[in-house]
Amino acid sequence: MADSLVAAAPPRPAAGVPARAGIGLRSAHYGALLATRPELGLVEVHSENYFGAGGAPLHYLERARERYAVSLHGVGLSLGSADALDPAYLAALKRLIARIEPALVSDHLCWCSVDGRYLNDLLPLPYTEEVLAHVVERIQRVQDFLGRRILVENPSSYLRFCQSEIPEWEFLAAVAARADCEVLLDVNNVYVSSRNLGFEAADYLRALPPACVREIHLAGHMVRPLPEGELLIDTHDAPVADAVWALYREAARRFPQAQALVEWDSALPALEVLVAEARKADQMCAECADALVA
Repeated sequence: MADSLVAAAPPRPAAGVPARAGIGLRSAHYGALLATRPELGLVEVHSENYFGAGGAPLHYLERARERYAVSLHGVGLSLGSADALDPAYLAALKRLIARIEPALVSDHLCWCSVDGRYLNDLLPLPYTEEVLAHVVERIQRVQDFLGRRILVENPSSYLRFCQSEIPEWEFLAAVAARADCEVLLDVNNVYVSSRNLGFEAADYLRALPPACVREIHLAGHMVRPLPEGELLIDTHDAPVADAVWALYREAARRFPQAQALVEWDSALPALEVLVAEARKADQMCAECADALVA
């Protein structure tokens, strides 16, 4: 199946990640990625799309893994839910990890299931001490089962719970410290949330210890005019906005060890467009490194 797309595949790289930005890999780009082999630090996929025992998705992911480090990015752990952790889901994720040997494994600081029913969304949490203890305990159980640390991503926010007593950035930093996990910092989500909820995006970055941030997401968003003002929505269907690039420059200075990755999930452009966005992240990262040396 599609073996002709890759000639003389190189040996599988080590699980470490080269110091270059990566892209989210979607099925529309399988062929182009394998045919052109752009220089990328890694490719990231949604874990749940590869839980099957075989088939085309796994075939292409394994071929990509022959050249690139892989990040498995989940949307179904439901770390904040009151439901029990799903043992079948965890078992499928562990099998995929053993098969692909990913560099990174991540999910979101959210909930997406209740009473065994899954919602097609990443829903927000109230930031309280009770919820903090609950999320930390669940992350620890996931990590114990998988035998590895995971990364937890900050959400995009459109409302603030009245019950919240901890700023999101302090909540996320506490999760990382208490659960001994790492952070996937989505700077587009930070920017979207800061505009929607009225906080300073730079405060979010300063609240996170540099050592805890392992990966940084970049993505596009849309601006929806409303009678009350503008609402920013995390859409992953457009180039990274200039304001988000500016915030990434700050993040690259504070978290120089973090792996940058460009997400684009709908209205997909040609693969070359995503690669160009990754190159832009590389250039900004290099400029920040040069400034530190100077």
